[in-house]
Amino acid sequence: MSWSPAIYKFVDGGDIPVLMDQATVRAVLEPYDIGDPQRTERPDGTMEFWVRAPTGGEAEMLVDEYGILVERPTVGGVFDIVAELLSRLGAVALRPSDSVAVCRAEEHPHLPPAMREDALVIEMTGGALEYALTGPHLRRKEHSRPGRRGAA
Repeated sequence: MSWSPAIYKFVDGGDIPVLMDQATVRAVLEPYDIGDPQRTERPDGTMEFWVRAPTGGEAEMLVDEYGILVERPTVGGVFDIVAELLSRLGAVALRPSDSVAVCRAEEHPHLPPAMREDALVIEMTGGALEYALTGPHLRRKEHSRPGRRGAA
């Protein structure tokens, strides 16, 4: 089973994500892409990057004009790359476990109203993003569900 945060950009509280600047996506991801450059651009116009951070960590990034799926990010510097991408795009990450938005203060007012209350506003660094998406607070919540057995 894969674990994949999603990246979207919202404007003025609209419920539908808006187009993302594909040149910015390329500028941030291409320096870290270790995949086959011939396969980056797909026939349907989507892009695929296999990103590896110099300090460790990697993820596959599946990109279309409205969103980015961060497939199986591993711990390490890959979250620094994702944080840079979010900051430069003015976008938010959605936690795969509960679809809570993780964003900077600048993006918070642009979220759809239904997402604002539960959103996590962070300083957009790799460490803060990794913690917001994967931190131990999420694992404790998982183990505390009624009917769930196991040590917390």
